[in-house]
Formats: sequence, C-alpha cells, structure tokens
Amino acid sequence: MTDDKFNLRVHEMDENGEGNGNSTILEENINTLPGLSKESLNINTTTGKEIAEDLEVSTTYAETAVLDKIIDDSDSDSTEEKVLLNYVKEAELRISSKMELRLKNQTAQRPDETTLGKLDSSLKKNTAYVRKVRNFTATQLDSLIKDMTSLNLSKYISEVAVALVDTKLKLTDVPAAVSLCSELHCTYHEFSKVLLEHWVKTLTLKKDEKIANPSKLRVDLRFYGDLVTTGIFPYKEALPLLGNVLTMLTTLDKEEHNNINIILSFCKHCGEDYAGLVPRTIRLLSDKYGIPVPRSTALPPEKQKNVRGLLKDYYTSLCKHLHKEYGEVQAFERQNRRILQTKGELSTERKEKGEVLAASLQRLTNGTNSFAEALDETLPTVPEDHINRSQDTIANSETEEGTATSNLWEDEETQRFYQDFPNIQEFLPNFKIPKESTPHETSMTEEKLDEDLKEDELEEESTKDYESIPTTEVEDIDDTENNSNISSKILLDAFLSHLPNCVNREMIDNAAIEFLMNHNTKHHRKKLVKILFGVPRTRLDLLPFYSRLVAILNPIMPELSQDLSYLLKYDFKYHIRKKDQINIESKIKVIRFIGELVKFNLYSKIEGLYCLKVLLHDFTHHHIEMACNFLESCGRYFFRNPDTHQRTKIYLEQMMRKKAVMALDSRYVTMIENAFYHVNPPETSLLKIKERPPLYQFIRHILYQDLMQHEKEDQVLNQMRALPWDEPLVSAYAIKCLTNAFNVKYYHIKTLANLLAGLVDHQEFVGAQVVDGVLEDIRLGIEINLLKMNQRRVAMVKYLGELYNYRMVESSDIFKVFYSLISLGVTFEHDSPSFIDPPDNLFRIRLVCVLLETCGQFFTHGLSKVRLDYFFVYFQNYYWFKFSHPMWTQDNQFPISIHYLFRDTISALRPNITLMTSFEESKAAVYDLQVKFMAKIGKPMSIQDQEEGLETIMEIHGEELTEDWELLSSEEDHDLNSPSPDPSKSTLSSSPNFMERERHHSSKSGSTKEWTDDNEIEDSDEISDVQNEKPLSQDDEDFQNAFEKMVSDNIQERMKENVKPQLADISVPIHIKNNNKKTYEQLMEPDQNEPVVNFTLMLRKGNKQQYKNLTVPTDSELAQNLRSQEEAERMEKEKVKQLTLDINERLEEEDYQDTLAQIQRPAIVNLNRERRSKYHHPKGAPDADLIFGRKKFPR
Repeated sequence: MTDDKFNLRVHEMDENGEGNGNSTILEENINTLPGLSKESLNINTTTGKEIAEDLEVSTTYAETAVLDKIIDDSDSDSTEEKVLLNYVKEAELRISSKMELRLKNQTAQRPDETTLGKLDSSLKKNTAYVRKVRNFTATQLDSLIKDMTSLNLSKYISEVAVALVDTKLKLTDVPAAVSLCSELHCTYHEFSKVLLEHWVKTLTLKKDEKIANPSKLRVDLRFYGDLVTTGIFPYKEALPLLGNVLTMLTTLDKEEHNNINIILSFCKHCGEDYAGLVPRTIRLLSDKYGIPVPRSTALPPEKQKNVRGLLKDYYTSLCKHLHKEYGEVQAFERQNRRILQTKGELSTERKEKGEVLAASLQRLTNGTNSFAEALDETLPTVPEDHINRSQDTIANSETEEGTATSNLWEDEETQRFYQDFPNIQEFLPNFKIPKESTPHETSMTEEKLDEDLKEDELEEESTKDYESIPTTEVEDIDDTENNSNISSKILLDAFLSHLPNCVNREMIDNAAIEFLMNHNTKHHRKKLVKILFGVPRTRLDLLPFYSRLVAILNPIMPELSQDLSYLLKYDFKYHIRKKDQINIESKIKVIRFIGELVKFNLYSKIEGLYCLKVLLHDFTHHHIEMACNFLESCGRYFFRNPDTHQRTKIYLEQMMRKKAVMALDSRYVTMIENAFYHVNPPETSLLKIKERPPLYQFIRHILYQDLMQHEKEDQVLNQMRALPWDEPLVSAYAIKCLTNAFNVKYYHIKTLANLLAGLVDHQEFVGAQVVDGVLEDIRLGIEINLLKMNQRRVAMVKYLGELYNYRMVESSDIFKVFYSLISLGVTFEHDSPSFIDPPDNLFRIRLVCVLLETCGQFFTHGLSKVRLDYFFVYFQNYYWFKFSHPMWTQDNQFPISIHYLFRDTISALRPNITLMTSFEESKAAVYDLQVKFMAKIGKPMSIQDQEEGLETIMEIHGEELTEDWELLSSEEDHDLNSPSPDPSKSTLSSSPNFMERERHHSSKSGSTKEWTDDNEIEDSDEISDVQNEKPLSQDDEDFQNAFEKMVSDNIQERMKENVKPQLADISVPIHIKNNNKKTYEQLMEPDQNEPVVNFTLMLRKGNKQQYKNLTVPTDSELAQNLRSQEEAERMEKEKVKQLTLDINERLEEEDYQDTLAQIQRPAIVNLNRERRSKYHHPKGAPDADLIFGRKKFPR
C-alpha cells in the first residue's frame, strides 16, 4: 500500500472520530510502509491532531521522515480531496476506455477474403508470429500489431488463440494482451469463437481437483474478465463460464481459504465491472466531500448483486476462519508457556509449528483486511482479551495449595529491599541507563546446561582448569595494582574493609553510592568482585546486602553481576563434581549467594532452577543440605513467581518423594520438611466438621436436603411425625432445626413453613415453640445489628411471613414485628443517633419490604387493611428520616436500590397510594394520625353506652354452635367476604398468585355481622385500658411529677436505713434444752402442785449470753397472753383449712357438672380437618384456611 493510501486512513480517522474499527485498518496498513512496523508505532488516539502525541517513533531517520509526512498530510484536507479526485478521474478514464473498446469490438468492420489473401501467409513468418505471441509481454504490443497488418493469420488463428491462453502473463501485461485480442477480433471473425473454446478448456475446474498453478489462474481470471467486458466475447456465452469459476473458487474453499489471493485479485481489477465494488476508503471520502464516484455499467445491477453476494459469503467464512485460527494460535501459545514453565524450553517441532501457525494467521489477517477494504465491509473484531487471559492463565493456574502467585514477597519491607533502589541519575545526571540490564533467560536452556555439565565431567583436569580461572583474575589484579595510584588504593582498601559492617539497607546503599562516585574503575570493579565472592563462609547475613550492592550498581556496571554469577556458577559446579563430604559451609554460602542474586534478578531463574535440579538428581548428604538452604533462600520466590511456579512445584514433589523412599537420617528429614513447608506452607484454617448424633444428622438431612425436593415433601412429613417427640432432647433439636430457616435456601423457606403447618396437626406444641423462636431471633437481630447476620435476618423475616400465610401466626404479631423494625431503638433525631440503628443502617427498610412482599398481599380487607394503611404512614416517616440524614450528600448519595425497593413494595400493595416526598410531610402525617387517635381515645362514653353495659351471653347448642365455630375459625384480618371500600383499587382476588380464601358459611347474615362486631371489639382491646382516661391539664401533670419525685426520694431514704425485723419470740438454743437438768437442790425440794409455765431467761454480760430458767404461774399476765396468742394462731389455721376444703369440693362439683354437660351435648367437630384430604403444597400463597382451619397456640 502506498503512502498516499496510508494518509487517507489517517484523515479518515481525523474526520470521523471513532472510526468503527478504522484504527485496526490503520495498524494493518502501517506494516506495509518501509521502515515501520506495528510494534514501532503505538497509536492510541482516533483523531489526526492527537497522532503526533501518541506515536512512539524509533530513532532511525527513515522512520522519523515518514512520521513527519503522516502528520503533515493528516493536518491538510486538500490531500484527501486530491486523492479522491484522482481516483474519480482514473475511474472515468478507465470506464470510458472500456466502453470505447467494447463499442469498437461490437461494431467491427473486418477485411474481406481478397484483402487478406494479398497478405503474407508463409509458414515461416506465421510460425514466428505465433512464437512471439506465446512469449507475449506488454512491450511487444506495437510490434505484434504491426506484424499482424502484413500477415494473413486465417489458417493460424487457432494457434494464436492457444498461444494467448497458454502464455504466462503478468498482471501488468493484461491490458496490452486485451488490446491485441481486440485487433485480432476486429480482423478475423472466427477468432473470438476459437479463443472462447480454449478458455473453456482452461478455466473449467473440477470439484475435487486441486488448482495446479494458482498464480496463472489469478492472471487468467482477470484476462478473461477484461475480454468479456470489452465485448470480445458475448455475455450470453462468456458469463456462465466466469460464474462457474467464481462459484467453484468460493464455495469449495470456505474451510482452508487457499484461493484468497485469486479472488482478491479479481475484486481489485474486475470487481468494479462485475460487482460494482468501490474501495472503502474511497467511499468514505466520497461521502465526506460529496463527490460521486463513477460506477461501471458493464453488467446490469441484478447480476452485479449476485456476484457481490457470492463475494460477501466468502468474506463471512473468511472472518470465521480468522477467529478460529486466532483461537488455535492463542491455545498453542498457552501450551508453549506451560512447557516453558515446566521444562524451560521448547522443542524444535513446536517452534516450527508455531512459526507455521503464525504465518497462516498473518496470511488470513492480511487477506481479511484486503477483503474488507475491497468489499467496503467493517473489519472483524478480534477478541483482544484472549491475549491478556493467556498471559494470566499460567499465573493463576494449578495453585492447589492456595498460593497467591501475585504476591512474591512476604511484606512490603521485603519487597522494598529487593525492588526499590536509589536513583542513580541523581548522582550521575548525564548518564543514560540502558533499558535492559538483566540477563536474557531465554538464551539459556536446560539442554545447554546439561551439555556444559557433561563436558566439564569429561575433562580430566577439570579441577585444575577451574582453579586457574580465579587465579588468573587475581594475578591480573595484582599486576595492575603496581601501577595504580597509592592514594586510591588506600581509599579502596578502607572501603572494602568497611564493607562487612554494612548490615542494613541504608548503609549498603551509601556504600554503593560511594563506590560509584569514588571507585568506579575497571581495576576496582574486579577487586570488588573478588571481595564479594570471597565473603567469609560464616557471614551468611552479608549475602542479601552484598547482592543488593551489586543490584544497585548493575545498571552502571553490568559486568559486576556477570562476573560474580560466573564465579558462583563454576564454584557450584566444582562442588558438585568433587562429591566430597567436606567444606559444607562453603557449599551453603555459594548456594545461598546464588539464591539472593536470583531474587534481585541478577542470576537467571532458569539456571537457578537447574541448580536445584542437579542437587535433586544426587539427593544425598551435602546435596540435601544445599538443596534445603537453596529453597529457604529463594524457594518461595520461585514458587510464587508465575514463570517458575510449575517447575518449582514439580521439584518440591520430587524432593518429598525422595524423602519418602530413602532411608534418611532424622536430621535430614526435619531439614527437608522445614524447607518444603517454608516454600509451600500448609493452610492454617482447617474446616472442622461438627459431630452430631445419628438421629440429629437424620433430622438435618430430611429437613435441609430431602425437603428441598418437591416429590419428597409428604415423605418428610411422615418421617417428622415418626420422630420420638416424647423425648425432650430430640423434640428440642427438631424444633431448633424447624426454627432455623436460614439453613435452607431462600426460595425453599415456603416449603419449610408448609411442613411445619402440616406437622402441627399432629404435634400442636411444636408450632408455638417454633413461632416463639422465630420472633425471638428477629428481636435478637434488631438488638445486635451485626452485618454478618443480615442474610439470617432476611431469612427469618421471610419465614415469619410464610408462617402467617399458613395461619401459624396472628396478624397482631406481624404488626408488632412491623412496628418493632421501625421504632425499636430509633430516636428520630439526627443529632442523637442510636447505637443499634445508626444513620447508615438501612437494613431495617429491606426487612420490612421483605415481610410486606411475603404476606402483605393478605392485608387488603377489613380491619387489617386499615392497620396496614396506618403502618404505611409510620413506615414512610421512618424511611424519610433515614433519607434526610445529613450524612447523605452529593458525593455519598442515598442508595438508589433502597429507594426503588421502598417505592416498589408499597406501590405493589397499594397501587393508588400517594407517597410522601419529604421528612416534614411524613412527620405531619404522623402527627395528624396521632391527633386522630387521641381524639378517639379522649371521647367520653355516652350515657346510653354506660347504661347498656354488657349484653347477656346467649347459650347456643347443636348446629348453631358448629356454624359459629366454623365462623370463628377465620381470623379477622383474613376475612375476604366484605368488599373493598374502594372498588377502583385492585384486590387480592384479582391477583394471579392469590389463592381463594373466602369461606361460604351456612350461617345467616346476622351472625356474620355479629362476628365482625366481635372482631372489632377484640381489635379495640389494645386501647380499652386508656379509653376512660382523660387528658391531664398542665397543673395536674406538675402535681403528678412532684408527687412521684417525693415518693421516689422517700423510697431512696428508707433504703439507706438499716431496719431490723422485730422478732415475736426467740427460740431456745438447743444446747440449753439438752443441758436443762435439775440440780441436786431442786431434786431434794418437795413437789409443788401449783401449775406453772417454764420460761428461759436470756441475760447478756458483756459479749457473753447467759440463760436461766424462770417459772411463771399460769394465772399470771405473761402466761395468759402467751396462751391467748397461741389459741388465735390455731383458730386461723383451722379457718384456712376449712376454706381450702370448701374450694376443693366446689371445684370437684363444677368438674362433675361439666362432664355431665359434655355427655349431653353433641361433640364439636372441626369440619375443615375432616374434609381435608392429603395435603399438597400449593403454588403461590397457600390457602391456610382450607388446609389447617383455625389453630391457636398457648403462649
């Protein structure tokens, strides 16, 4: 492609902005320019003005000149218009010349036989003419036409036609050949017929026959097409052959696309005549400047459309082939990367195959771009992300132990030590650091390393040769020292003597800068390498710092790292060949030094892993210690590096296998294990499975696994019924599992509620305990407010709503949960946020919406509808309180998902509701609602209501009792018999997910009215305690507050006093009773017949208590008071005893009467349960009335 065409693409992008794939066209056309490639230009913009800023041009003069030409041309629109005008002019000239030639051939005036007979018809000259035609070139046209005027070729027309068909023309020779054929056609009438016959033989293609000479067919196809358009062949006879050739070339080549060059040549030279093709670049310029492009009228538009469709089908298959080939190349590259990681090199076969695939992809890419340009089609988009994914595949693949390959270092400090170096340009501002100073790892493979090792082993004097290497260097250094400056030698010696004291990063950095500024000579560099290599074998702590010194100086002095690596590598080989069991410290020093250089990218990773491979090959004695020290030094770096992860993993597995099969000393075993776990540490957090009894596991299995399968619901219900519910532990665990709805998937919570509703018919106590557990869990979640419990809270709220749908919970409990979610711990003041409900906690809104979505569809009739409408007022107030908090700003906006959830939930339940728009509006609505309630509460009862009192309870028997029981089995908030107050609003009966919940009772309308009135009375019980209370005035409130304060103060003062209880009488100690014996004097005294009462007198002398016997006559006041007190207590006990006996007798009599009444009355039967057949879980909201009837649980 020429430079002009390239400039056209640039201008096209400048005008069109984002050019729909034109950047790809630009990149492909860059490759055709001399001195430039796609890699040397990095184009990131799509406008002509920004190209100069985003082009990274190499330093060659030719590339700079071409780039300047691109920028100059892209800034001028006149160049584009000039190119377009040139193309239009050339197209007009080309079309007009073909039309003139066609008219000439169609109206040819041929000479008669007499005229031809006068010309030369000798064999020699005619044969010579045929030979010249057979070797036709464009330069021979004039001479051939001149010779034809003097020859009579009537007898040699067939030979001339064969020569023209068989000649090997170039594309530039075709117009001249067409002119020659036109002259022959205008002279000899039979020429076109004979020529067409030979073209039929040549261009007829067989289905399974391979094209022998594609290059000649490419030229012949253009030659034949021009012969047709110039009128030498008639359309009726010539076009079928051309159509057959194009069809065979396109339809039989949609897999391999080997004929792409042939078809491209036809599109370029004949596409204008046969398919009406205009290049995409010219078409865009024509649309831009409004200059029409002339079109050829050689063929009618219908036939051009057919040819164009044939070519587009071929282009579509070509695009598919390109995508397929691109995927294969990417897969092959990924395999090559894996092989490079595991083996370190690619085989010759794979390299050759990769080159073949790359060449094939390049051929397809170029062909596709040319086709897109010729057919005016958009270029196919190649998925660029395949490249990035293929590069990251190895980095993240097969890390089974959970190793994070992206994190090469343990911490940031270690990473800074090995990667962050001082900026040398601050000290050498005029020095330019080379871009690539690290060794090329691809230049060394394991095969080369193996060959080097074998050559060293075959040498008989390998040790001597090795020892001569450092000796020669040392001698060279010594010879140079004699001629060096004594002062610089003293300074260098001082520097080298101070070097072992550099034991931190700052000191070694300063030492590197000092050497760079003061000692940067060839002699000093060699001596530094000698000192670094000769580090004492016991100073392993210096190895990381010495390696950092070399890494800092490496951009300026790359020979430091090269010489040091050379010495360490051959020292390592020497110890491997020596195979002695001495000098272990020197061996460890060498291998650890290599490991430190590897981490600084100063030593090739391939050669480093090769050292480990050699040590594992002879894994004995000192080699074990060397391998373990090498892994401890750089093993983790190898294992976490994407390039070496796979090979390191293989070597680790090989080392552990050798440890398992070899009889090693315990010291070596410990060393190997420590090295292995240092490189690949085991996971610390292991999953501990909680052990449960088999019955508990069975309960969890059927509830959390089997129940999730729809066909096993009845089976699980029967299995739950069969549990030993009389055992407290089993029943408690089963209730716990039934309560923890967060253990099942969210969409299976309804199934769990369904199971519980069916189980309650057989074990009634289960339902109450499960409901209590659910309510307690919801309350606990509100009070704790932990982020990790959010999913659990959603599941439990969903479960509560499903339990209400199955008649396991009353509507009052649902509304209590509603108001708890929006009021518990909420201050409704922005200045004093709540601990359990902070301003950024919006999860309660989500919980309310979940509960409303679950069971809110049943609050559409009766008193429950009014309750829900009242709740929506408070719920909107809570929402706007959250929404209006000052923490939500323009940068930190209120979550839009919460807003949509709130709005959609309320609108779904109340489509015609008018939502509030601000916090002030919601507060006003709440205030109006509270005023309305206070007015109703404060309204005094009328005299008539006070006089009427309660009505007499009427006794009912028989069928009336049964009908009323059925009537009462429906809750007031589920009664759907009463119509909606507003017929225009949507009701649940019209919802597709709503199951029919209406009851058809046999009772009269009067009884229905009485049941509704009873429900209203029951619902009003919540405020009945405060209906008779009148609002207090300000004086009454002040008096009440002062009174409560006085009482509180009095209570606090009394609590401070130590009040001792008064004892009515004190019991006599036991030891006094036991020691209460008569003395000798008392025994000698005569008996007295006077009645007396014995007392024990307690005296206190100091801290000692003394007891003495005291006898008091019975007629004394003290004895009489004691006797009367005891008599009163006895009478009180007798009275209480008699009352208790009377109560028991009355209770027994009442139980007896109730038993007789039950025998006389007919039994009350729950007809709902009798009529209910086998239970099946319904789709959508279940009809709990039809399933379970009326069920209440004792609290």
